[in-house]
Amino acid sequence: KEPNVAGAFYPEDKDRLARSIDGFIAQANPQRAFEGNILCLISPHAGYDFSGQTAAYGYKLIKGAPYKTVVILGPSHYYGFKGVSVYASGKFRSPLGDVEIDSDFTGKIILPSQNINFIPQAFAKEHSVEVQLPFLQRTLRDFKLVPIVVGDCGFEDLHNLADALGSAIGERRDVLIVASTDLTHSYDYQETEIVDKVNLSYLEKMSPEVIYEKLKDGTVQMCGGYPVVAAMLSARKLNRDKLRILHYTNSVEVTRKKIKGLWTVGYVSAIIYSAENNSESKAENKLQSEAGRERDKEMTLSPDQKKRLLEIARKSIEEYLATGKRLDFKEDDPQLTSISGAFVTLHKRQELRGCIGNITGEKPLFETVRDMAIASATGDPRFPAVTKEEFKEIDIEISVLTPLKRITGIDEFQLGIHGVLVKSGWNQGVFLPQVALETGWSKEEFLSQLCAHKAGLSPDAWKDPKTELYIFSALVFSENKP
Repeated sequence: KEPNVAGAFYPEDKDRLARSIDGFIAQANPQRAFEGNILCLISPHAGYDFSGQTAAYGYKLIKGAPYKTVVILGPSHYYGFKGVSVYASGKFRSPLGDVEIDSDFTGKIILPSQNINFIPQAFAKEHSVEVQLPFLQRTLRDFKLVPIVVGDCGFEDLHNLADALGSAIGERRDVLIVASTDLTHSYDYQETEIVDKVNLSYLEKMSPEVIYEKLKDGTVQMCGGYPVVAAMLSARKLNRDKLRILHYTNSVEVTRKKIKGLWTVGYVSAIIYSAENNSESKAENKLQSEAGRERDKEMTLSPDQKKRLLEIARKSIEEYLATGKRLDFKEDDPQLTSISGAFVTLHKRQELRGCIGNITGEKPLFETVRDMAIASATGDPRFPAVTKEEFKEIDIEISVLTPLKRITGIDEFQLGIHGVLVKSGWNQGVFLPQVALETGWSKEEFLSQLCAHKAGLSPDAWKDPKTELYIFSALVFSENKP
């Protein structure tokens, strides 16, 4: 099947699409580590400029996972029908290539007696399934697809779909379900925020029966509400009973255009999973325990080590701009191979040209620098990708980060020395230490700007006891200031 919205919802050019998704994935930073088996993602399906960054939070958690079958449940926006349509066989195409339909799986769940059929018209114009595919292609390998469009359904229809999916999945741990949905659609920005708080609260309760009833009376607003209910029912059948919100935003927060009467759509990324062997509690504490072990460790890099990291950053960008490939560096220096977070910032004629980083660190430092350098050059959604010609004018700055430390008051935070991560509910944002030096802000201004412009919170949110504040230090060096 040919794509319907390539060039409209996401880039039609293969390389540009790959860079865009890689940039979103690099910038996504689910704060808490995660262990356990993820069965479902709940992911938005708007144009990538609006919802791509939110979608990346879920896809980052499944990157490299050994899923062999992916079921995508999307709503029908264009073709009215009753029941469920399953794309039976063949291939789905995106600019990144073709993905084969898992016809063995679809053969098990197409049950005309249960109102589950193959209705081609349901896929003719639909985008809700399609927009998930490129993200899957950049995060998974060798998987097959089960595309499903959910039409007008009674609760029994959704229960039948969940039973069919549960029976087909059985004991398999290599099947992923993606429920494709946006949240509130409204011409009132404030109404969107209010209703979406209700939407998120019902999602967290993980009660498909209640959500279905609230969809019917309008209390809950999700265009993919029926796919979400079907995913929850499937998860229950398969003993996955936990739901975690990873990230929430809306189109006004993304565009920063709070104009009265502007069409606003909410976006959420969430997972449904099982926490096995008490791994959830371990995951919740992983960030803190790692920080505790390393908190007093002094961060130092020699001039040669700094020079090497800057070389890695520059060579990585050069190679990626020329060939689209990532260089495979071999390093044995213990400082460069230690696990560490880092940001790479690009300047052109002393003006910001890109900045992306990973706060907690998931890879050796030299690999983090490589990946963040490429992401800052090609994946920062605030800027177009750096060109080969333009790169000659780019100055590279690297910030190597210490582990995060939770603080309880701003007296523990020192301007110009500490960067800050703020988190409240599903919103979070970060400022590097050098932001204070560049702006001249006071502590209060620094935190208010962070809350309002990075985390999408009210300027005074940092004063709320429920808001979490974390500090970190950074060793900052650049090609101009080693």
